[in-house]
Amino acid sequence: MRFAVESVAWVATPWALSGVSIPLAVAAVVVLIGLPTIFATPGDKAHVLVSVPGYVTIGMVVLQMAAAAVASWIAWPTVVASIVSVLVAATIVAELPRWRWLLVHPPTKRG
Repeated sequence: MRFAVESVAWVATPWALSGVSIPLAVAAVVVLIGLPTIFATPGDKAHVLVSVPGYVTIGMVVLQMAAAAVASWIAWPTVVASIVSVLVAATIVAELPRWRWLLVHPPTKRG
């Protein structure tokens, strides 16, 4: 479910921002895809470029969920945005065990 929400964020956010600024829309995609690619919590992801504590990983996931929810209401019809909102809510519930784990396990160096 998390990947579905991320995918929605990657599509809906630039769609919603394209009317304001194309460079801003491109920057949003770079941030939404780039941050989780570069920063990750060891043990949560197999390949970590820059190690961060679990709360940072949680923050990035919440950012993507918020982007998906808000941008879908701006860019798409109410029915679609409602479905996205339900998906985001379900994903939050599904993510809670992972978030607990991320908060309890400090980042370790892999080498």
